Amino acid sequence: MHYLFSDPRFFTWLFEIEDEVHQICPILWWHVWDNYPYPDFNDDYYKSTDMINCHSHMTYTMLKEKHPEKTHFIPHALPDNLFFQIDKQEIKNYKKMLLGEDREDHFVGIWVNRNAKRKRPSDLLVSWKLFLDELEKTEGHRKATLIMHTEPTDPEGPNLFRVTEHLGIQDNVFFSRERIDFEKMNVLYNISDFCINTSYAEGFGLSTLESMMTGTPIIAPKTGGLTRQVVDHRDGSENGVALEVDLKTLVGSQSVPFIYEDYVSNESFANAIKKIHDLSDNEKVKLSKKVKDYASSEFAYQDTIDDWHDSLIKAINQFKSNKKSNWTIDTF
Repeated sequence: MHYLFSDPRFFTWLFEIEDEVHQICPILWWHVWDNYPYPDFNDDYYKSTDMINCHSHMTYTMLKEKHPEKTHFIPHALPDNLFFQIDKQEIKNYKKMLLGEDREDHFVGIWVNRNAKRKRPSDLLVSWKLFLDELEKTEGHRKATLIMHTEPTDPEGPNLFRVTEHLGIQDNVFFSRERIDFEKMNVLYNISDFCINTSYAEGFGLSTLESMMTGTPIIAPKTGGLTRQVVDHRDGSENGVALEVDLKTLVGSQSVPFIYEDYVSNESFANAIKKIHDLSDNEKVKLSKKVKDYASSEFAYQDTIDDWHDSLIKAINQFKSNKKSNWTIDTF
């Protein structure tokens, strides 16, 4: 069996020899596509694949209409022992230890992404400044800290040190630059009041799921794989703040002729942060329980394992039953 994960353009060599591969084994693909319109330029790849398992529900919705017999939804999932809620007193201690005693009463947000254009890190900082300005205007203080788990000097993105200085918010941003293990990441999510994703294109968005597993609500645009996380598909309620897309732009390249990018305004992000900030203690407790329960229910690790197991068995059995009629092996 040949198993693919990621963009098909990384595997053009495989699709070019798929007839030879199919003489030996089936081809399975754990697939995600960031956005509409339907990518008909991928059809040759889809037709050459025996089974397409989508880890984004948006991708599944888009592909099942065209390839219903081979398309399934199997979401991302993580073991429960990686990200989980910790004791409230521990959270206080970690917060004081990591951010400093002067920030122990701060409202805290977290952003976990690569510092790259698609993730919109500078726009996030503008949104954070707008929130801080409003906080000072309404409450007379700026007791809030944004944790950015990223490399501020990544050549793929802007110099975030300079951006924070330009905006005058360097005292309200904490950069977590080191590669750290799951245990330490779990602490960062636990000491945060929300996790935010500002990307204009996001196939899934793993950090938001990780934060939800710790009971930390999320702020995200209704785009790509983020939609199924920030919106509870069962009743339409929100697992934090779900943001409507303000602007869609059709972009592309020679290899990907067209795809939409979804933009949310900085003002909308700032208002969403303020909305989380203004929740009462009781509302925060209820929301925390809701997001944790949702992550456990809809992104259950064992369910993903079981679905993959069943999918692999089905693909192998179908391949064996169709092999004689569809494929031949010639020996020279």
